[in-house]
Amino acid sequence: MNSLTANFTTGFSTSTVVFSRSIRFSRCSFFFESLFRRPRVSRFTCMAEPYLITKLDSAEKTWKELSVKLADPDVVSNPSEYQKLAQSLAELDEVVLTYRKFKDFEKQLGDAKALAKEAGNDEAMAEMIASEIENLNDQITELEKRLKVLLLPADPLDERNIMLEVRAGTGGDEAGLWAGDLVSMYQRYCEQNSWKFALVSCSEAEQGGYKTYVMEIQGKRVYSKLKYESGVHRVQRVPRTEAQGRVHTSTATVAIMPEVDEVDVEIDPKDIELTTARSGGAGGQNVNKVETAVDLFHKPTGLRIFCTEERTQLRNKSRALQLLRAKLYQMKVREQQEKMRNQRKMQVGSGARAEKIRTYNYKDNRVTDHRLKMNFELTSFLNGDIETAVQSCATMEQKEMLEELAESVGAAAR
Repeated sequence: MNSLTANFTTGFSTSTVVFSRSIRFSRCSFFFESLFRRPRVSRFTCMAEPYLITKLDSAEKTWKELSVKLADPDVVSNPSEYQKLAQSLAELDEVVLTYRKFKDFEKQLGDAKALAKEAGNDEAMAEMIASEIENLNDQITELEKRLKVLLLPADPLDERNIMLEVRAGTGGDEAGLWAGDLVSMYQRYCEQNSWKFALVSCSEAEQGGYKTYVMEIQGKRVYSKLKYESGVHRVQRVPRTEAQGRVHTSTATVAIMPEVDEVDVEIDPKDIELTTARSGGAGGQNVNKVETAVDLFHKPTGLRIFCTEERTQLRNKSRALQLLRAKLYQMKVREQQEKMRNQRKMQVGSGARAEKIRTYNYKDNRVTDHRLKMNFELTSFLNGDIETAVQSCATMEQKEMLEELAESVGAAAR
């Protein structure tokens, strides 16, 4: 290294020589191939997208303004205002720190390129610089990807628990059986994620399975993963009820409803019609002789909820109201999503009941996700191994949101 440095003494400042001995490089938003390795062809170099730089500059400016405001004595003396500004600042911390790291790496890259031009015919030095430049480029690429994700608005519902409803669709008795299979699939997925699930209400089908099944799922970021399961799930198989071995097509719909508090959805008691009945079935004399079951009807929407799983009428009423709030909130969220995403070519996790999201083909042992245009192995999928599909949906949604972000910034600049 000393001999290499000596070759560059003439025409270089001391700081430049030191730099050549201690270059530290990280990632890049563009790719570069050294011209000094003759067998290779130079990769094209491009800066981060203009829309991204615009957004990041704006975020950094806002961060600086908030920092100044937090030092204002008037703000410091107002706890509520101070807390509000401090929270806003904290939300931008990671974005700004990552952006500054990104800019620092780009500066290092520029210095390295300038040094490379002075390498002359020293192939050893040129090789070393080219390797470091490539390493720096790769690291900046990862930083840019991270910045893009950080700029996306977070879904405020991602941290919430959910109510998951599976409802038999077209296909008669087979649709009920298929609904039961989907319930088992989601229960296994819950177990893999260490989530808790509990039955809220269900209506069993005559030949097995369910007409409807609602369960509560609690755990870490449940909604953030299962929100992509909303929609129509179609199955193609020979039903247990088919004597001649013909393949039938049946469907079941899945609805994912984030749990909500009373303050999120107001329900006017005048809009509710509530009746009670005996639950029947297992549970002892109490559920068979006392009217513990609750039948709740919401007049404005026509929603009807029948809850029998708890041992007391009061608990069943509480469960029914909890499910009603979730359904009403889901309707509200779906309406907002449709307004926000009406320009999208595709919808991921919109919850639209008419959206056929998957086909489960038993003959070919294949699951096809129509949104992703991807296939999965059926047996493992029904055993709860749906994580790859879930993450692929999240990636697709991020991509679409990034496209919308670029379009919105481009439109504002015009």
